[in-house]
Amino acid sequence: MNFSDTLKTLPGIAHLAGLQLLDQDGAVVATLDNRPGQAGSVAVYHALAQRHGVVNAPAALDGLALYAEHTANAHAFPGKHPNIDRLVAIAAGALGPLQVRLLHTESPRP
Repeated sequence: MNFSDTLKTLPGIAHLAGLQLLDQDGAVVATLDNRPGQAGSVAVYHALAQRHGVVNAPAALDGLALYAEHTANAHAFPGKHPNIDRLVAIAAGALGPLQVRLLHTESPRP
């Protein structure tokens, strides 16, 4: 299955403005916004948080599978896909597990 098809199977993210990835000390490592160019990564990391609770090595391997053809491209061109590179580093043990903090959209005011 390619990435576009995989995205259709992941939980919806319309309720999210984005998400933050936090290291073991609670420091924000990255912020992903739910906007074109990053929405797919928000969907992947959101799904990993739901499935695994934390983005650790097994979750990272799951995420690399979800990114499908983009994972091979990230291996061929390091730095081109930082959200995939992060999963590669976690899977390899070069980066510790990350917590996912969901950033919900603000409710409209009456």
